[in-house]
Amino acid sequence: MTSKNQPLRPFHLAFPVHDLDAARTFYGGLLGCEEGRSDTHWIDFSLYGHQIVTHLDSGKRTKNMINPVDGENVPVPHFGVVLTMDEWAKLAEKLETQNMQFVIKPTIRFKGETGEQATMFFQDPSGNALEFKAFGDDSQLFAKD
Repeated sequence: MTSKNQPLRPFHLAFPVHDLDAARTFYGGLLGCEEGRSDTHWIDFSLYGHQIVTHLDSGKRTKNMINPVDGENVPVPHFGVVLTMDEWAKLAEKLETQNMQFVIKPTIRFKGETGEQATMFFQDPSGNALEFKAFGDDSQLFAKD
């Protein structure tokens, strides 16, 4: 929907979590997301300039399905941000030093192929799956074979 000449606008995503304190620790503490507005049932965070909103559903435990992608079982649904390679490497190192339980450890997917990318998957305390990825060449983001 956007023109190649238009700057990208911030994305908004709202999703359920079972515990707002755990969400605050994970998104604000571990991932370093700046906290915005909040209430007793939701918290806004800035995820690399994108607005994500955790909404309290105390009975919520996300059950993801998986899809095979390049020999890995990718959790669906998932969300995240396409970072620069330097940002991706710094985040991967930070999460590894914090003993993150990865669903898919930091790796290079589609090595030597169109769309080659660095990727990692992990879950928040409510089971929401996140993927952070990076491309050596951002033109590969939507590249076709």
